[in-house]
Amino acid sequence: MMMMKMKTSLWSLLCCSSLLLADVLATYHLTSGDPQQLIAAQSFAQTRDNGRPPFRTLNPAKTDSQCRSLPLDLVFIIDSSRSVRPGEFEKVKIFLADMVDTLDVGSEATRVAVVNYASTVKLEFLLKDHFNKLDMKKAISRIEPLAAGTMTGLAIKTAVNEAFTEQSGARPRSRNISKVAIIVTDGRPQDQVQEVSAAARASGIEIYAVGVDRADMRSLQLMASIPLDDHVFYVETYGVIEKLTSKFRETLCGLDPCAMGHNCEHICVNSHASYNCKCRNGYILNVDKRTCSLKQVMALVVEDPCKCEARLAFQKQMQAAVQQLTSKLADVSGRIEHLENMVGRA
Repeated sequence: MMMMKMKTSLWSLLCCSSLLLADVLATYHLTSGDPQQLIAAQSFAQTRDNGRPPFRTLNPAKTDSQCRSLPLDLVFIIDSSRSVRPGEFEKVKIFLADMVDTLDVGSEATRVAVVNYASTVKLEFLLKDHFNKLDMKKAISRIEPLAAGTMTGLAIKTAVNEAFTEQSGARPRSRNISKVAIIVTDGRPQDQVQEVSAAARASGIEIYAVGVDRADMRSLQLMASIPLDDHVFYVETYGVIEKLTSKFRETLCGLDPCAMGHNCEHICVNSHASYNCKCRNGYILNVDKRTCSLKQVMALVVEDPCKCEARLAFQKQMQAAVQQLTSKLADVSGRIEHLENMVGRA
């Protein structure tokens, strides 16, 4: 009986040790055996811990539910410097793919571009390159990290000068399509971001700044549009960056083009797909459909076409009568003044 209990205890200890070893191998990738064994160990460890989210990979063919977003020219500016480990960069790509699923992508809807940066900047694809989600997510899955430096200012400048141009697929200003940049970084920029960001915002680009882990909050604030509470986001790790998808869904799908920035002199009117300009009372909209001018009150002179002798004679009689009355009024006024002077001397 004692021997049986010892065997049972040893067996339980062996099972626990095996589970622990599998968990360690799955978490830290410490194995020198068959790669298939590593995958099996990871899967086993994840399924036995319900509190741990399942490992996700980018599947271009998978499409989630979407909202009907307003048309945008959207450029992602993603940090792939050496501080972003390969597994973390995969999380960024999954975030981009989820964002694509959220948006209404198309040539007449939302166009998307990706700018990848570290010490150098690479335009992964332009606004004119992909107009369907499958092709766009395939292009995202092929992005590789650049793995050196963090030249965020250079990346923003490149996006303005090369990604947000009509040659690269951005719509003309006359279309009033909102232009949005979403920057994702986990570090402190190694160049200046304040001036280039201000220039980008002045050109009509709305900037969202997403900081991860070691990101410098002051730099994020210098880059982002105002109000900062609506344009600066922070997450502790790349493992939870996907949670921001729902936040951007609320922001971009409910986007008011007038709130995004407009060039109307007086009143901006949301037309759901874009916006129109209107003027305050007493003003009219100019031909540029943007500025307003004060209404001109024109004096309308109507010339009487009738030049008959009777009318002319009547007018002369009236003029003569008025002159006589004026003369008599002056005579009466003189007499009154004379009487007043006499009374005064008496």
